[in-house]
Amino acid sequence: MKIKYYKNLEQIYNSKFFCIVFFFLPILLMVIFMKNISYDEIADKHKAVDNKRNHILWAFISGGLVGFFGEVLIEVLCRYFSYSRNDASSIMIVFFIFCSSCFTALGFFDKLVEKCRCGLLIPITGFAHSMTSSALDYKKEGPIYGIGSNLFRLAGSVILYGIVSAWFFGMIRYLIGGIG
Repeated sequence: MKIKYYKNLEQIYNSKFFCIVFFFLPILLMVIFMKNISYDEIADKHKAVDNKRNHILWAFISGGLVGFFGEVLIEVLCRYFSYSRNDASSIMIVFFIFCSSCFTALGFFDKLVEKCRCGLLIPITGFAHSMTSSALDYKKEGPIYGIGSNLFRLAGSVILYGIVSAWFFGMIRYLIGGIG
C-alpha cells in the first residue's frame, strides 16, 4: 500500500480521510457515548420555575382585599351616607369599575395583575380592565373603527356566553318549576 502525502491544506480538506475523521467520527462518538436522555427531561431542566403556591397565596390575599374593600365601601355608604344596601352595592361596583379603568389607562394595573394574578382579574375589575385595554390598544384608529368596534373584543365573548347561559338556565327553571 502506497502512503499518500499531501502537499497543501486544500488537498487535506478535500480528502476522504479528513471528512471521516473531522465530521463523521465526532458525530458517531456523540451517538455512542451520549446518555439516552429524552427531550422532555432536557426541557424540564431548563424551563422557568413557576411557584404555584406563591401565586395562589397572592391571588387569595389580593382577592380577599378586593372583597374587604368592597364591603368597607358598602358599610361606609350605608352608615354615613344613608344609602340602602342595594344602592351601596351598585355604587361600590361602579367605583371598582372606575378605579380599574383608570389604573389601566395610567398603566399600572398590568403591574398589579402580574403580582396578584386572578385575585384582581376575577372580580368585576378584570372585566373593566379588558374593555379599557382594548379601547386603548385601538384608539389610534379613531373613535368609531378603533374604539367602538374593538371595545368588546375581549369582553364580548363573556357577555355573549353570560346571556346564553342565563337564557338556558332560565328555560330549565321554567320547564321544571314554572314561572313562580
